[in-house]
Amino acid sequence: MNGLDQVLHYFQANGRTPFEFQLETWRQYCAGNSGLLQAPTGMGKTLAAAMGPVMEWLDKCPANKGKQAKPKKRNDSTALTLLWITPLRALAADTAESLQPVIDALQLPWTIELRTADTSASVRKKQRDRLPTVLITTPESLSLLLSYPGTVERFRHLHSVVVDEWHELIASKRGVQTELGLARLRKLCPALRIWGLSATIANPAQSLAALVGPGNALRAKIVSAPDDKSILIQSILPEKIERFPWAGHLGTRMVADVIRQIESARTTLVFTNTRSQSELWFRALLQARPDWIGLIGLHHGSIDRKIRHAVENLLRQDKLKAAICTSSLDLGVDFWPVDQVIQIGSPKSVARAMQRAGRSGHQPGAASRLVCLPTQAFELIEFSAARHAVEVRNLESRDPIRVALDVLAQHLITLAAGDGFDATELLNEVRTTYAYADLTDQQWQWVLDFAHRGGASLQAYPRFRRIEETAPGKWAVASDALAKAHRTNIGTIASDGSVAIEFLSGRRLGSVEESFVAKMKPGDTFIFAGRTLEFRRVHDMVAHVRLSKSKSGAIPRWMGGRLPLSESLAIEVCHRLDQAAGGIYADAEMQKIKPILELQAKWSAIPRLGEMLIESSTTRDGHHHYIYPFLGRLVHEGLGALLAFRLGLRGFKPITATFNDYGIELLSPTPMELVEDDYRSILSPQSLLHDILAALNSGELARRHFREIARIAGLLVPARPGGHKSTRQLQASSGLFYDVFAEFDPENLLLIQARTEVLERHMEFARLKSALQHMIEKRFILMQTKRLSPLAFPLWAERIASQQLRFESANQRIERLAQQLERAAVETLSEK
Repeated sequence: MNGLDQVLHYFQANGRTPFEFQLETWRQYCAGNSGLLQAPTGMGKTLAAAMGPVMEWLDKCPANKGKQAKPKKRNDSTALTLLWITPLRALAADTAESLQPVIDALQLPWTIELRTADTSASVRKKQRDRLPTVLITTPESLSLLLSYPGTVERFRHLHSVVVDEWHELIASKRGVQTELGLARLRKLCPALRIWGLSATIANPAQSLAALVGPGNALRAKIVSAPDDKSILIQSILPEKIERFPWAGHLGTRMVADVIRQIESARTTLVFTNTRSQSELWFRALLQARPDWIGLIGLHHGSIDRKIRHAVENLLRQDKLKAAICTSSLDLGVDFWPVDQVIQIGSPKSVARAMQRAGRSGHQPGAASRLVCLPTQAFELIEFSAARHAVEVRNLESRDPIRVALDVLAQHLITLAAGDGFDATELLNEVRTTYAYADLTDQQWQWVLDFAHRGGASLQAYPRFRRIEETAPGKWAVASDALAKAHRTNIGTIASDGSVAIEFLSGRRLGSVEESFVAKMKPGDTFIFAGRTLEFRRVHDMVAHVRLSKSKSGAIPRWMGGRLPLSESLAIEVCHRLDQAAGGIYADAEMQKIKPILELQAKWSAIPRLGEMLIESSTTRDGHHHYIYPFLGRLVHEGLGALLAFRLGLRGFKPITATFNDYGIELLSPTPMELVEDDYRSILSPQSLLHDILAALNSGELARRHFREIARIAGLLVPARPGGHKSTRQLQASSGLFYDVFAEFDPENLLLIQARTEVLERHMEFARLKSALQHMIEKRFILMQTKRLSPLAFPLWAERIASQQLRFESANQRIERLAQQLERAAVETLSEK
């Protein structure tokens, strides 16, 4: 039998028939093509990608068919054949478990090994000398392999690379790091085939070009599985719905509803949008159901990996009733017992809703169930919008990052620490990537000089001479000691300074941000990893704790808390509001929120498509103007600052800007009499770049953001073996570099990159610019309201919640005004 026949026989023996997309992927692979496979979760992407190399090996190595004994000496047929790159270490183990039965059943003399941060030092050392047939690794570990001499020999028999969950990598610097690693492998192995595995995305052609390089994209193939997987989205509707909701006010009040939902299923994943929220819900569920101790687990990125792995294993073994988790379980780890997913709060994007729903019904043909629980009433609109967007597959694009010079600088040092590089050849190689296709000669020379001597402003300091020219155009690392230090900090993952949490016995629980621990004193209690802990002391970036009998404690807050509303979901929300304005409430969620929207229409207006609603009102706080672009919090943050700045130029000072996903509150202590022309003027896209830079103190934002760039580029070394640096030390160091460059090297390209990334990542500048143009083309609806409308109240509450009030808590004041408005609403609705 040929390779295809043997693979088909394997499927038949296991009671399965290959899907057409799997057969097509095998055909394209065996024809010598690279490509992108996009398919819904649970459809069999792993076997679609793996069986091509298996069939090729079976066809080319007939002498090895049916033999399970491993050869004593490594030869071409059992050297590294398949490299599998995955963004998560947990996925690495899951992939190995999926591939091993295939190799065993077909009696291939192949070995499978993992190489991640969890792999022991002894195994990693052996792998530098002898790699397995199939290596499953991460982008960072691939870079590490490239940083050791012997790269040519190590990879010379490599036939194929699979990049799993490519949609998660593509829009990050980890994706750029992967692109550079793949470019190096293509250079070493010209016949190499690269396949990316992805969930369904809106820009597959661009994603393919980033994966294989623009020059290879025309010859590569996109294979798509039918995206007809049934995804059922429903909501847990609160019995009572307040007409004046605000962010998070429902909180754990609906814990009984969640318990009933969990009891209705075999195994449930309960997704929250933040780690703090997962801690809160885990504790609330156990307080309500103490008999569930040991039957529910907690999983988020700050919990120690051993605890996370234990939870994952219990899920696989069908021993957990539920796991409360964050995006740490978003990706494709297969937990077959999971038949239901609960989403606490809005998923904030269509792709995230699909991704999380797909964690249930993780088998071909099975339906995925997503049950949504609102943390505030307006999220019901987002649930309704998400359902429709999923049905029509209105997904978000994942846009690749371009010309990240900090990642390129790191890559140069990585290759210099390995076999060295020829500058001209490497420039041509780098330009084959999507990320650096437009790299200029000037940028290349600047990065080369930066890696060589730290650039113009650092050339007097020997420690920044990281690579040296060994012959004309040939470069190598400056010293073995520098190569060793570089390897300990390879990677692009930005992390806030963290402090490890350990019991006094030495058992590690995970980590929290340094800023949280800095506020604690001995005896204080806090909740972490599902336990109430008493803080004792901190030493060498380790906080020592012990269990506390207290039933209360602070919950750590992590940076990057709230997810912004995506562009696709925001558009769907606007369509739902447009229908409501026309009296159409299409589903249960919209029917439930109908009383709120009807009151919004009575006191103000519901904005329709093509309309821009602006409300103004006066309270004891001052004079309020509420603008509703429905663009998400990131865009609104920049827009709020821009509007406050432009109003300040007109003499209105001070202006306080508050924002959420739906709109912006502008608060002034003095009246602002603004007419439509005034609003169109302050919303104009003209002089946008100049004004936004001035409005947001972009220099300080760029200065803070520069820390990430400085670390990736190798200016900061936060983790030398045996040593620690605090966040404050690292920020001070990066700030010093920033100030030196700004004064003595103002054209430093890393400075320019920091400013650019602040605009794009902190403010979504391109989306803001486009949105302003569309806004001024809309019909303006200016409403003077006697009191805060239902849409305005959450914005007002957002500002109050951030304040330190002297005589009452923020929640008390918010509740008090909500009750006053509720009484006014009852009176309004009772009027004939």
